[in-house]
This record gives sequence, structure tokens and C-alpha cells, in this order.
Amino acid sequence: MVFITVFILTIYTILIIALVRGFNRLPEFNPEKTIPSNNFSIIIPFRNEAENLPALLKSFSQLDFPVDQFEILLVNDDSSDDYQSIIDEFIVENPDFQFTLFQNIRNSLSPKKDAIETAIAKARFEWIITTDADCIVPKKWLMNSDAFIQNNPVKMIVAPVAYTIENKFLDHFQNLDFISLQGTTIGSFGINHPFMCNGANLCYTKQAFKTVNGFEGNDEIASGDDVFLMEKILKAFPNQVQYLKNFESVVKTRPQPDLTSLLHQRIRWAAKMGSTNYLFGKIVGIIVFMANIYWILLLFLALFQQISWQYVGLFFLVKLNVDFVLLYSTTEFFREKESMRKYLYSSFIYPFFSVYVAVASLFKGYSWKGRTFKK
Repeated sequence: MVFITVFILTIYTILIIALVRGFNRLPEFNPEKTIPSNNFSIIIPFRNEAENLPALLKSFSQLDFPVDQFEILLVNDDSSDDYQSIIDEFIVENPDFQFTLFQNIRNSLSPKKDAIETAIAKARFEWIITTDADCIVPKKWLMNSDAFIQNNPVKMIVAPVAYTIENKFLDHFQNLDFISLQGTTIGSFGINHPFMCNGANLCYTKQAFKTVNGFEGNDEIASGDDVFLMEKILKAFPNQVQYLKNFESVVKTRPQPDLTSLLHQRIRWAAKMGSTNYLFGKIVGIIVFMANIYWILLLFLALFQQISWQYVGLFFLVKLNVDFVLLYSTTEFFREKESMRKYLYSSFIYPFFSVYVAVASLFKGYSWKGRTFKK
């Protein structure tokens, strides 16, 4: 028992320290003022997002970028709400914008991938940038992406995403979980082993998308329009997938409104990661799963008086402090330190949450945008 405890704590600590070093090693991008030289096709698939579309469209109207150098391509995926009136109002208020609404053309088991491919086929510009309908993009979103392209030889840019939260425990819990994923993403880029990205803030060339045949080969999986594509572009263009570490490039999105929605979302995310070919990503997942399930095992053994509570306390304290280092660095970058007030409580709950999601992703389907997808 002592050997196993020390072994798991050691490899877990080595992993988190490596990610922290990677996070700190990756420099923040602080662009000098440049003249915009690239054009962007912004693609947003949506389904029943009438509640969120006004905020997203308003953020587009506030972009600090020449309106003739970007277009907005919205792809409706069988919505049944009153999205049309919202879009019509935006077009009237912003007549100079290049704006097109498409209806999704379904060709696979993945509605979102179909929507993106539908738009890319019609996109006028070389640089594709995607976000989600429940997001708000920052003012310098395109300006910073353009500057990054001018300063780096890239085919794909992975960029930061954060939650806009209210002061309730579920929001803070989600925020800490999501921040840990963002910290892991940034850290993995810093040690040259990237394996995660988020389609809410992802930019790539149309040429790269076509070179790797888009989503071909993984279009039977409903989600993964981000990580599967990154995996293919990384393979085709080594060293040309980079992370834009810049606070003014953070896209904001909403946390899930309830526990059921949260579990479905995280199961979906875990399912797609389990289908990738990233060896490092699988190693990270296994180590994190081992650490969480082992602590649960220790807890139950102590409850049934099979081991001393000292094992439980020691394991928890070491993991608590190791995780804190990565979370603190990441919350500092995202200006989200308020959620750290809930860190101790969240740390007790997280192992059960994490293990449930990991196991459920192997056997259960999930609901997404009013549809049910089987495992």
C-alpha cells in the first residue's frame, strides 16, 4: 500500500509539474500595433440559440478589425426557435458586414462537423476561425489573431476560452474544472506535446483543412470538430500548430445550468478524447484517473477501517497542493482567482465527478443540443 501510494503520487506530481513548467515556459503574446493583413471567415454553427445569439452578434459588431476583411457565416442546424428575426435585426443594424446564413447540409453522424464543412465550402477567405453561438468574442479577437499570424509560421492557432460565471457553487466548480483543462492545454503546448483545444476559439487555414481532408475519418463521432482536426493538422504540419497565449484573445462562454447538463457535456468531451490517437493525452488521462480513483479507494478503505486515515489525508494534501500550483497560475492568467475560494470544497467533490465522467464515457451516450448520441 505504501509503495502504490508513493508511486501514484510521484507520477502525478511529475505530470503536473511538467504542465506547470510548460505553462510558464510558453510566453504571452503581446503584439505591437500592426496593419491587418489577413482576411477571416468566421464560422458559427448553431441550433436553438435564440437566447444567446444577440450577445454573440453584438460582440461581432464591436470587433476592432476592418469590416471588409472578415465575413460571418452562420450555419443553422435545424433550429426551431425564432433565430431568423434576431439575425435580420443584426443585418439591418450592421449593413456593412459581410454576413451569410446557411442551412446545414447533413452528410455524417456529426451535425457540427457537417455545419463547419458546409460553411468552409462557401467561405471566401483563407483563414477560418470558429466559435460557438453561446460565446462572446473579445474586441481584439481578429486583430490579435492577425498579428500572431504575421509573427509566426502557423497553419492552426489554438486560443483561450473561459467561463462567464455567477456566484454560485456549481459555476465555480465548473470554472475550476474548465480552468484546469485550459491550464493543461497551455502547459502541453509549452512542453511541445499539445493534445487539447477548444472549437470555441480555433483558427486554421482552409488549405490545411483541405490537405488533411477535413473531418474525414472521424465524422462518425458527434463531437471532436476541434481535437480531431488539430491532431490531423499537427501530423501534416509539425510545429505549425501554436497556442495564442493572450488575455485579450479570451473567448467567453457560459457554464452549464445544472448538474445533468454538466455531466452530459463532460461525458461528451471525455468520449472524444478517448477516440484520439494522442499518446501523451492518453497518458495524462490515465494518470489523472488513477490519482482520483485511488484517493476514492483509500477513502473507502479508511471508512471500513482497513487502513489508517493518515493515508487518505496525506494523499489528499499532496494532490491538493500539486493541483493548486497549476490552477493558481491558470486563474492568474484568466483573471479568475475568485473561484479559488471554492477550491478546497471542489477538491473533495472532483475525484468522484472525474471518475464518474471517465467511466460513463466508456459506456454511456449523451445528450447534446436536444439530440441523443449513443456510445
